[in-house]
Amino acid sequence: MTGNPTIAGSLRNRLMVTLIGGAALLAILLFFVVRNYAEQVAQQGQDNILVASVTSILDAAAIRDGIVEVDIPYAAFSMLSTSADDRVFYAIFQDGDFLSGYEELPFADDPLNGNRNFQTNEVRGATVRQISATRTLIGADQRIEIQIALAQTRDALSETLDQISRNAAIFGVGFFALAVALSLWATSVTMGQLNKLTTSVTRRGPQDLTPFKKAVPREMAPLVTSLNSLMGRLDQSLKQSEDFIAEAAHRVRTPLATVRSYAEATLQRVHKEENREAMRSMVRAIDESSRAAGQLLDHAMITFRADHLEREDIDLVELVRDLVSRLTPIAEMKDLTLSVHGDTAVPVAGDAILIQSAVRNLIDNAMKYSPAESAIEVWVSTTPHPQVTVCDHGPGFPTDEIDKLVGRFKRGQNAEGTIGSGLGLTIAQDVAVAHGGTIELTNQSEGGACVSISF
Repeated sequence: MTGNPTIAGSLRNRLMVTLIGGAALLAILLFFVVRNYAEQVAQQGQDNILVASVTSILDAAAIRDGIVEVDIPYAAFSMLSTSADDRVFYAIFQDGDFLSGYEELPFADDPLNGNRNFQTNEVRGATVRQISATRTLIGADQRIEIQIALAQTRDALSETLDQISRNAAIFGVGFFALAVALSLWATSVTMGQLNKLTTSVTRRGPQDLTPFKKAVPREMAPLVTSLNSLMGRLDQSLKQSEDFIAEAAHRVRTPLATVRSYAEATLQRVHKEENREAMRSMVRAIDESSRAAGQLLDHAMITFRADHLEREDIDLVELVRDLVSRLTPIAEMKDLTLSVHGDTAVPVAGDAILIQSAVRNLIDNAMKYSPAESAIEVWVSTTPHPQVTVCDHGPGFPTDEIDKLVGRFKRGQNAEGTIGSGLGLTIAQDVAVAHGGTIELTNQSEGGACVSISF
């Protein structure tokens, strides 16, 4: 019996999820790294322009006649022009007192980079990048500190960052798509080794328990080693089972045959009727035990060989004729006639031992239930499939039990007083199923039963 394994996910899916998940994580990380780096570079560019602009304004500051004059150069604001028409704000302070510009623009009192300090603020509802710088003017008898706060909105910078973000996103999606394709390819190549091993196991015949010798990846070596070990143990177990069945058949049948011979010899020497009846009961019990033991061993042998069919080309007609010739003396002792009919040759690929056992059990059943001086007919044909049909003129099958009689140890109600174990039809059915065929039980209209097995 083949059991379906418990499925716990897919190794292929796990590998793909791991690879694709890693690629997605790398794509997202790449997007943020590129965007962050681009933002730093763009911000550095804007800061450099702000530095140049505020420096030019500070350089234009001078003291004339004791008064501070700041003549803002045209180039100071011109260099801040952008394609997005960013707004520019400025405020000029003298020793902390507001002189000119936008009074709401604050000045940073604690420069972080020499005499310059960069900040990001909100001015008139707009986000601006601001630089605060100072310069000390020295006159004839005075020392004046000029402070300038210069700010520019970030519209152009935002547009640049958006463009870079879109490009980075497109690049990330392309990278992810390429990574997915590579992941699918890598998964297919990796799982291909397992698929080759699976195909190799599936294509093996039931008798092929030789170890795998083809080269496999290092990671699969433990699995192949375990399979080889399992097949070695299985091969040894099967050989032991076959030897046990053969030995058991010999050791059971031989003593029973010997006991029966002694019982028959004793029966000839006993004259009292009650003793003779007792001996007849003993012989009948020995026959029943012998038949049951034989059929049990036959059934065990068929169960074993059914999973390990040794198929060969067989002429079904020749096999049946040979079997009938060996059973004819037994049939004649019961005043029965055995005959073979049908096609002259019926080729079939199967296990000769199993097919012979199935047909022998059918003929044996027919001989048990056939009345004396009746005929048992065996038909062998190729239509519609290779099949053997055994018909007798006995009581037939009970119609209400005919579907159950192929079960193990099942016997009909009309089998009372007839020696049997209820395994003959079971053996025939197992042999038919092992060869991909069927068994069919019918009753003849003129009386008697027919059993057909197809292959």
